[in-house]
Amino acid sequence: MNIHEYQAKQLFANYHIPIPEGFCANAPDEAVANAERLGGAGWVVKAQVHAGGRGKAGGVKLATTTEQVFTISSELLGKNLVTGQTDSAGLPINTVLVEKIYPIKRELYLSLVVDRATERLIFIASAMGGMDIEEVAHQSPDKLISVSVQPSIGLHDYQCRKVAYALALEPSQHKALAAIMKGMLALFIAKDASQIEINPLIETDQGELMALDAKINIDDNALLLHPDILAMRDVSQEDAKENEAQQFGLNYITLEGNIGCMVNGAGLAMATMDLVKLKGGLPANFLDVGGGTNVEKVCEAFKLILSDQNVKAVLVNIFGGIVKCDVIAEGILAAIKQVHVSIPVVVRLEGTNVEEGRALLSHAGQNIFAADDLAHAAEQVVKLAEVA
Repeated sequence: MNIHEYQAKQLFANYHIPIPEGFCANAPDEAVANAERLGGAGWVVKAQVHAGGRGKAGGVKLATTTEQVFTISSELLGKNLVTGQTDSAGLPINTVLVEKIYPIKRELYLSLVVDRATERLIFIASAMGGMDIEEVAHQSPDKLISVSVQPSIGLHDYQCRKVAYALALEPSQHKALAAIMKGMLALFIAKDASQIEINPLIETDQGELMALDAKINIDDNALLLHPDILAMRDVSQEDAKENEAQQFGLNYITLEGNIGCMVNGAGLAMATMDLVKLKGGLPANFLDVGGGTNVEKVCEAFKLILSDQNVKAVLVNIFGGIVKCDVIAEGILAAIKQVHVSIPVVVRLEGTNVEEGRALLSHAGQNIFAADDLAHAAEQVVKLAEVA
């Protein structure tokens, strides 16, 4: 689960990670009041959405007067922000964060993530902060340093010093960096995070270190253990269909194509989408109905797929393992009848009782097409989507 920057900074403050002074606002007048409350000669107004690249997209702006704070807030609030990490519709801006402006000497990068290969947590740092870290990793991998941490042992002082030297910090700043890193580790473990990122971690003209931005991702599987984190969830930043899918045990992700996909098994779903693309089509979604497919799940899956007005045809790719193919076919037919599917549906079945399942589908009607194999199914659905 993602949380907003202002929420991440609230958690940072609880773990003694220095953050800029700032307040949230849901209306322009409130943003102005916050700027006056902060004082100073200037402020930064930041759109709160679950996406990176806000600055490039116009979601982070500087103001030197309260009038500018009002104007910027008015332009942002109630609008959608489209960044390189969102789809073409963008994400709604319901809140802005108004912060003091601090004199920046340098911008650094610091994050803590899970390294699954070594079963450790790993700090990643770079003196080239404030930009796309992916570009730095690709173009200048020597500018990145990593430190592996065994959670049961903790972070050693020498590891903090190693990062401090790599960031070219003064000896007087080493203690401050160590406090930030130890705070990040404590927060990571306490809240079952999957990522904590500070980009940029700034060095002010006075030599202070401060988290100018904050990003925290929480492991969805641990949310029930953290009601305080779950309370931070902002469903307006999430796809409505994806939220609905979760209620029925479906794994659904919205894409931008016109071929709906319904598959059992994440790996098979990925392979199905790849083959649709290979045959010249574009998947409209990723949808894994899980191994225990039943009529209710199939019905809800069809409802989700058909709620996307761009879908022109549907590809159902089911492997009958524990559940037999004839039972699956009966479920598909019942679901199609119940949901009143009017667009073409191509069904590929494989597994136990596959011939019986295909026979049922072959007499189902003009909108149901049984495919012999996955390649045939992909070709069929692409052609049907083109003429629909």
